Amino acid sequence: MIAFDIMTREVVTVGPDTDVSEIVATMLKHRISAVPVVRDGAVVGIISEGDLLRRAETGTETKRSRWLEIFTPTQTLAADYVRSHARKASEIMTADVVTVAFDAPISEIAGLLESKGIKRVPVTQGGKLVGIVSRANLLQALASRLDPPPGDARADDRQIHDALYAEIRKQSWAPLLVQCNLVVEGGVVHIWGTMASESDRKAVIVAAENTPGVKQVVDHTRIPGVMLL
Repeated sequence: MIAFDIMTREVVTVGPDTDVSEIVATMLKHRISAVPVVRDGAVVGIISEGDLLRRAETGTETKRSRWLEIFTPTQTLAADYVRSHARKASEIMTADVVTVAFDAPISEIAGLLESKGIKRVPVTQGGKLVGIVSRANLLQALASRLDPPPGDARADDRQIHDALYAEIRKQSWAPLLVQCNLVVEGGVVHIWGTMASESDRKAVIVAAENTPGVKQVVDHTRIPGVMLL
C-alpha cells in the first residue's frame, strides 16, 4: 500500500494570511490538531496545537526572569514574542514541512513519522497538496488488513477507491465529510472517521455498496454526541 491508498483526501487548510482567530476556529470546528498552510495549492507550512500553546491572550507566553533574559539570545526572545503575539498563519507556522509523495510506501511513512516524532505528514503530487496521512490513517490501514476479506478473489482496490471518492465528491453533502477516510482492501471498503449525522453515515455506506467491485462495507465511523451501545 502507498500513501494514495490510505490518505485523507479532503484536507482542511488555511492560507498564509489567515488570522489566528480563524485558524483556531477552523481546528475546533473540524476537530483537528493541525492544519497545513497552502499557497496556490502548494504546502508552505503547517500549524499544530503546539504552535498555539504559548499565547499572550491566555497568559501562557514564555516568561523568563530578567536575569535569564540577559543570557538568552535576542533572536530567541524575538521568536518567542512572534509566537505569542503573531496574528497571521505565515508568522506562526512551521515552514520546514516534512512531506511525502503520493506513491510513497506506507512503510516509509511509518518510519518517517517515528523518526521525526510527528503525528501527520502532508501528501503531495506534482508539488501540490493532495492529501494527508496521520498515525490514525496507518492504524486504519492495519485494522483493515487484520480484518480479512471474504472469499479468495481480489478486486481492483485502487479502482474501487477512486470510483467511490468520485461518486461522493459529486454529492452536495460531500463537504461535510472532511474527516471521512476510506480504505479498500480486497474489495472490502472500510469507512473511518467522524460523521456529522446518521444520514451522512448512511449516504457513504450506500455509495460504497453501489460501487462496482465492492464485496463488503465495514463502517468504523462515529457521530459526535451519539453513544453507541
